[in-house]
Amino acid sequence: IISVGQIVPHEVIGMANYTKNILVGVGGQDTIHKSHYLGAVYGMERIMGRTSTPVRKALNEGFDEFLRHLPIEFILTVLGKKDDKLALQGVYCGNQNETYEAACELSQKLNLNLLSKPIKKAIVFLEPAEFKTTWLGNKAIYRTRMAMADDGELIVLAPALHRFGEDLAIDELIRTYGYKTTDETLAAVQQNPELASNLSAAAHLIHGTTNNRFNVTYCPGDGLTQQEVESVNYQYCHYDEMVKRYPIESLKNGWNTLADGEEVFYVSNPALGLWATEETFNS
Repeated sequence: IISVGQIVPHEVIGMANYTKNILVGVGGQDTIHKSHYLGAVYGMERIMGRTSTPVRKALNEGFDEFLRHLPIEFILTVLGKKDDKLALQGVYCGNQNETYEAACELSQKLNLNLLSKPIKKAIVFLEPAEFKTTWLGNKAIYRTRMAMADDGELIVLAPALHRFGEDLAIDELIRTYGYKTTDETLAAVQQNPELASNLSAAAHLIHGTTNNRFNVTYCPGDGLTQQEVESVNYQYCHYDEMVKRYPIESLKNGWNTLADGEEVFYVSNPALGLWATEETFNS
């Protein structure tokens, strides 16, 4: 039994793949719900980019208890920038924690972007072919949250956004409960059986909140209206209007100083890394 997966920073478990591929990937709905909720309640800032987390420990224990007797082998890949292009940088094979930890060490070097100062204004682009919902598009929020300054602004350019959830049931839950603070979502889980029975959706709502620390402006094309975006607790601007203000073809990944002197931080694909200040990540 061969499990192939890429090691990258992950919002639920810390670093993706390894035992997660088996226990969550084929483990069924209940495992998915509970593992995601455990990670969200523990706190993404304490999880993302970490090799060892409560979710990882739980899955490793489950693997050792129930699956260690099976002939499962892992092929773990690590990608990173080479000559300004994404390229394969490492392949790790085995079925022990040491294999996973070695792959994580390389991924942390290549995929963690530690900044010396917080970002006051970030602009994140969501590739239309990949990001059509906030369910996936909120990587723009949680992959940059540890780098955002208090009262900063995160602008999410999402030209293909047309829905919140990947399926209609979760889309309806997001529209009903919105991206409110963690405490409000935890209270909603306690009070509403429909949300308590879909803990992955509850976890997603927690992942997508800023806990009122910084602001998020979502910029879809014509797929979602201003009323819809604002109803789930984000600010709104049309994509066409925002790219006139911040033309992405003139931005490079990282810090940019615009003609008017404004400093912005640009991310062309939030799925490929994790951004944090050195102080936030190391604390």
